[in-house]
Amino acid sequence: MQLNAQRPLADQLRPTHFSQVVGQQHLVGEKQPLWLMLRNKTIHSMVFWGPPGTGKTTLAKIISEDIHAQLINLSAVLSGVKDIRDAIKQAEQALPQRTVLFVDEIHRFNKSQQDAFLPHLESGLITLIGATTENPSFALNNALLSRLKVYILKSLNEQELLQLLAQSLQAIEKSLILNEKQQMALVRAADGDGRKLLGLLEILLDYATEDVVKDADIALVTSGQTRRFDKGGDEFYEQISALHKCVRSSNPDAALYWLARMLDGGCDPNYIARRILRMATEDIGNADPRALGICLDAWHGYQRLGSPEGDLLLAQAVSYLACCAKSNAVYAAFKLAQADVQQMGSLPVPNHLRNAPTQLMKQVGFGQGYQYDHHVEGGIAFDQTGFPDRMGERLYYQPTNNGLEQKISQKLEYIRSQRLKLNSNNKGNR
Repeated sequence: MQLNAQRPLADQLRPTHFSQVVGQQHLVGEKQPLWLMLRNKTIHSMVFWGPPGTGKTTLAKIISEDIHAQLINLSAVLSGVKDIRDAIKQAEQALPQRTVLFVDEIHRFNKSQQDAFLPHLESGLITLIGATTENPSFALNNALLSRLKVYILKSLNEQELLQLLAQSLQAIEKSLILNEKQQMALVRAADGDGRKLLGLLEILLDYATEDVVKDADIALVTSGQTRRFDKGGDEFYEQISALHKCVRSSNPDAALYWLARMLDGGCDPNYIARRILRMATEDIGNADPRALGICLDAWHGYQRLGSPEGDLLLAQAVSYLACCAKSNAVYAAFKLAQADVQQMGSLPVPNHLRNAPTQLMKQVGFGQGYQYDHHVEGGIAFDQTGFPDRMGERLYYQPTNNGLEQKISQKLEYIRSQRLKLNSNNKGNR
């Protein structure tokens, strides 16, 4: 084909039929949902959810052309309610021809803008196809989401990217010879993004002075390329979730992999440091109290060293967290305490636990009956209650038998049994 310098290569090579689409075979392959939809002519409104460069726009174009519909394109980044109204007018003027309204980055529309589609979806005037890189459960309001079928698109794997590269090289008139190593360099730089791969190929067409591509050309094209990492988007939260869960599962190798992925993608190391500090208390707690200090030291050390030297401190902290004993007993206990506070409201502090710095406070009973534990034999006043009178004693903290908590559990078992015994006796003597 003759290339047009005014149009991006990805647009010039855009497929016009499902059979030409690389990847997404779970949707466009024979007898798969979108394939069946076009065969049965039962088109419906939908949203394509997936990473960049996976074919969301392409699928919308193929669908609209297959059903001979008018296609109206909107970008939620640049459009507002007025643009939506203009699109609706175009749809009304095109009747009885069907209209497909494609909205890219639909998650950027606010609630009122999303609501503007609802009556026209109900009347059937438009078929809405949205495209988003964000989770529709959070990005779209429920009223709109309930009227859309969600289709998940996947990043292209290495084999699919190699297939796309081969097809593209065959389609363009200028012949380039890339060896296997060079092809893989382009594929890895694309990182699952088909549009990015074609963009790299387009740049290579400008750099390569001969049909046989040099390694230096590939290095020039791929230098500075980072792996896909959407700061604040789904990819961001999925990776931090993976890191946290691998630490919890005592898998230091997998935890270090996800740490490396996040740092490689440009995640703020201070954010990671905050999260691993949370892991130290949520998932390790008193099973190994040293974990908290190690994470704090790693964070402070990173702030002094910066990247890349300080990255190793975070790796040390993550590997330690993954290897040490685990307990979420404090986390669970605090949740129970919070639930009681929410349910029982502001119960008064018992008099014996109140401070009495003034004579008046002593006269009204503040501090009366308090036992100073250091003056009690054994150092614990077992018969002294700690909760508001209406609550009675509660048990929140249940230490595990992991790490230091094993000893804590043994000590608490003794303390609680003595407290229960004495409090039971006191009740019986009343």
